[in-house]
Amino acid sequence: MTPSIRRGWRNGKRRIQRRLDKSKLPHCQHPQFAARNIHYELGARCHGLSCGGIGAIHLLVQRLGLPDVINRRLHTLKIHLPYHESDHVLNLAYNPLCGGSCLEDLELRRNDAVYLDALGATRIPDPTTAGDFCRRFSEAHIRNLFAAIDDVRLQVWARQPAEFFAEAVLDCDGTLVETSGACKGGMDIAYNGTWGYHPLVVSLANTGEVLSLVNRSGNRPSHEGAAAEIDYALGVCFRGGFRRALLRGDTDFSQTQHLDHWHADGRIRFVFGYDARTNLNEQAQDLPENAWKKLKRPPRYQVKTEPRQRPVNVKDCIVREREFTTLRLQAEHVAEFPYRPSACQHTYRMIVVRKDILTTKGEQVLFHEARYRYFFYITNDWQTSATQLVLLANHRCHQENLLAQLNAMRALHAPVDTLLSNWAYMVMTSLGWTLKTWFALLLPESGRQREKYRADKRWVLAMEFRTFLNHFINMPCQIIRAGRRIIYRLLSWSLHQPIFFRLVDALRH
Repeated sequence: MTPSIRRGWRNGKRRIQRRLDKSKLPHCQHPQFAARNIHYELGARCHGLSCGGIGAIHLLVQRLGLPDVINRRLHTLKIHLPYHESDHVLNLAYNPLCGGSCLEDLELRRNDAVYLDALGATRIPDPTTAGDFCRRFSEAHIRNLFAAIDDVRLQVWARQPAEFFAEAVLDCDGTLVETSGACKGGMDIAYNGTWGYHPLVVSLANTGEVLSLVNRSGNRPSHEGAAAEIDYALGVCFRGGFRRALLRGDTDFSQTQHLDHWHADGRIRFVFGYDARTNLNEQAQDLPENAWKKLKRPPRYQVKTEPRQRPVNVKDCIVREREFTTLRLQAEHVAEFPYRPSACQHTYRMIVVRKDILTTKGEQVLFHEARYRYFFYITNDWQTSATQLVLLANHRCHQENLLAQLNAMRALHAPVDTLLSNWAYMVMTSLGWTLKTWFALLLPESGRQREKYRADKRWVLAMEFRTFLNHFINMPCQIIRAGRRIIYRLLSWSLHQPIFFRLVDALRH
């Protein structure tokens, strides 16, 4: 930050601390919300924008050269009158960053003159034009768009420290996108009775970036096409400099016909869930008792102050009082044995988790002896302990949080009328999440406060999308056009503005 910005931020911090000081409370005869004489006026010379952080995102996009790469890779328009391909892509990517949740919200951006001035645009596409642009996409066009994003992604990765490239952790999963429409091409009924699509998402767990997203019909199985998308994501990671890769997935993604292919590459290890088939259950039951070791899971969090007394478990009290049948976990044990699937030429390591389940009804135990349930994981990693591999496989569930974030920003949404057009919409809208990730990755780490800067970087990287908008995008500001400059003058103080200005300074220099 420049000295004037640093001084202004400190003054703002001092003012808010003075107002929140509990030792200097004013007279409290009246409620705090006391404003009554409120008037509205229309500003004539001052022009404000609520999402002032969008300027930093656009500065990031320009510095990385994303518009030029998109226009070079993607060719869907015969003439540019007046929009280019990058205009359409960024229009959809910026929409969720500015609080939009559907195509119709583009009309709000389009009729906001301050928003247009802030991005240096004369006009932007309206919702109908954006939908028509999505309908122009073929599968080859979508692949070209991914290639353009990956070209810029490699630039972002190139600015990371050496330890960043130790191992790429790739997670894959499918998710259902329900739609109430009846005329959308490619939609079908899913296993749970809902109509819509079944996209496949391959993500980089290290950063939360979406490396591949494929829209599929609603009745397709989760693993369909997953191997090809995993190979594509692996190619991007190795091209970006990662030395090794770890593949993770649930039981639907243990595609045994592809395991030998991945195992042959010495840089790749995998751990997939595996269906508890009859032969595997029998092998687990035949293991001697001394082959089982207790599975110790680390605590979910560490108490930073003093432990507090747990409140009464109201839910458990109601379950016991009404005598619901309940399954209660007693203990977990882990063991392993070699196993070769019928579609494989190599023998792999099968790790089995035995869960001791006690069935109760109210206070009465229905089964005095614990009932065992077995969960299996197949891997080609013979060095890591079985317990660590189980915990590593369970961490794949964090991708559910990523899917929830994509749903929250309406990236996994189907507003257009065909499978390919909705696929294109998902890819362009999810770019907004990728820009949030690049925002965090490009934060500088050097300097005297290196450890603090690294902690800030990890914090922003793990931040939920809504929290990111509240901290770094939804900052009211005044837009001033002076000479060849567009000045964003922030009108409010924020606790996390130093992080924001650190990135802006790095991008400008």
